This record gives sequence, structure tokens and C-alpha cells, in this order.
Amino acid sequence: MSTEEKRVWGIHSLDDNLFLKKDVIALGWSEIGDLNLIDNSREAFKDHYAKTYPDSKKGKISTSAGMLYRFRHEIQPNDYVVFPSKVDRKINIGVVEGDYYYEEDGEYVHRRNVKWLKHLPRTFFSQGALYEVGSALSFFSVKNYADEFLEALAGGTKKMTPPDEADNTIGATAEEIKESTKDFILKELSKNLKGYDFELFLADLLRAMGYRAEVSPQGGDSGIDITAYKDELPPRILVQAKSGDGDIKEATIQSLKGAMREGDYGLFVTLADYKPNARKYLQSVPIIKGINGLELVDLILKYYEDLDEKYQQIIPLEKVYIPVPKEE
Repeated sequence: MSTEEKRVWGIHSLDDNLFLKKDVIALGWSEIGDLNLIDNSREAFKDHYAKTYPDSKKGKISTSAGMLYRFRHEIQPNDYVVFPSKVDRKINIGVVEGDYYYEEDGEYVHRRNVKWLKHLPRTFFSQGALYEVGSALSFFSVKNYADEFLEALAGGTKKMTPPDEADNTIGATAEEIKESTKDFILKELSKNLKGYDFELFLADLLRAMGYRAEVSPQGGDSGIDITAYKDELPPRILVQAKSGDGDIKEATIQSLKGAMREGDYGLFVTLADYKPNARKYLQSVPIIKGINGLELVDLILKYYEDLDEKYQQIIPLEKVYIPVPKEE
């Protein structure tokens, strides 16, 4: 079977029993009402969602309305659906049997009937396939590993990855998790910590790293945002911070150099990156260290547990273990 012939969808639920015992897949958003009453266009769904949930942010409106639109108009009878259930940690694969309908009772009001074909252990599938159906979205298209789920239907209970063979998706999956975490941190920093708030955050990070750090008064024109010391004695470390998304030019770093006295060290921190001439300048001036957005994220991950609780709430992370390829 080919994904060009068979479409595969993924779905999540907090009510495993509803899905498995009543043979349905369903979405919430009960306040939206019957989706049959909304015009058949993505824009109409977004407008309706925005009116129903006026406090929602633009990104959430687009994502949530998109899921509802796809559930009503794009998924079709005879498409396949993959549902990872939490109650028994199984991968449930079924086929969609009917059109969309609205069920007024309960939380999950937007429904489609499904015939469940197989309920397989998670160990049956590659780590990459499990990662794809572990999407943060409630309803989504399965693309990268659709063939693996279709082959599971056709191949009985034969395990996709034999026990004596390495799962070659583990490395890619681990890297995808790491990269998505880094992207998340950068987005949260850029969204929530601008200007002076970013300086306050950097000072807290420096303290977590074992430095004494003092933020300059807001609105000062000295060009120095933070002054830090490793201990009671010099050298002094002068920090300049930029929370914008534009890459840093050489002239901007030179302004930090101009504020430094003999014996000082400089630290330039940006959420973005450095232009080639700025990188060349940093290489020629070893007493100034430049940290870009990705390097800052690495420091945040390293010292996360020692950050102030308010910053942990801005960047909510949970420490987990992820699989990595075995060394040969």
C-alpha cells in the first residue's frame, strides 16, 4: 500500500474509553457548535473560532481552527487513523467508516465512526514512528511513517524492527526532540523577555552559573547592561544584551569595547547571531566573548534547575531521558 492511495491521520484523546468502546474518534471545542453550520473554508473556520474564543492568540486560532477544518472536510471514509492510547499503551489503527457528525452530549462533540482493526504494542514500531504520532497536536496528518503503520495492518503481528537489528530512527528522533526543545526555548525568550526583561533574565542566568551580577539602571546610556564578577576581586565582566532578531554587526560590538577599561572582559549576548564581520572582529579581540541564541540555549539547559522559578515558568521544561543510538 502507498500513502498516495491511503491517507493516514493521527489523533489524541484524554478519553481512551470513548474512542475504544464506542468506536469513534472525536475532538472537543464543544462551544464551537456543529461544524456543518460553518462555511466550507479555512477562513470561515478561523473567523468562527475567533468569535467563539475571543481571548485566543492568533497562532492558536489558526492551529485549532485548522484541526477542526481538517476533521470536518479533509478526512474521508476509508482513510486510516492511528490513535496512541494511554490506558494500555497501545497503538490502535482503524479505518474511518462515516462522515462527520455532531454529538451534543459530552466534551468530545465532533465525531466520526471508526472500525478499529488492530491494537498493537508500542514496541512493534520504530522510535521515529512513535515520535510522529506523539505530536503535540490533537489531530494531524501522519506523513513520514505512514507506510510503517499501513504495513503493520498488512503484516500481522510481525515486528517491524527485529530484536537483533538496530532501530535506525532513534538517532534522528533524539535530534528532533533536542532541536524542537531549542526552538521552543528561543521562541519563549523572544516572545516574553524583551529589552530590560531580557537583561534581568541574563543576570539571573549568570548568578546560576556562579557569578555576581548587577543589572544597570533601566534607560541608562552607558552601553553596559550587566556588570558581573566571578568573585570579590577583578576582573570585571561587562555584558551587553540584545533581544532583537537581527544579526549583530561589528560596530555594535565595538561600542561594548569602547565602554571597557583596561583589565575588563566583555560579554555580548544576542538571541539572534553575528554577521561575518562581527565574528571576525570577535576572533581578533579575545577579551570579548560573543554568545548567540543557540549557545545561550545550551547554557539555559545546563543551568535550568538553578534559574529563578519565574523564569522556569516562562520556559516550562521537564527533564526526561530520550533514546540515543548505541555506540558500536
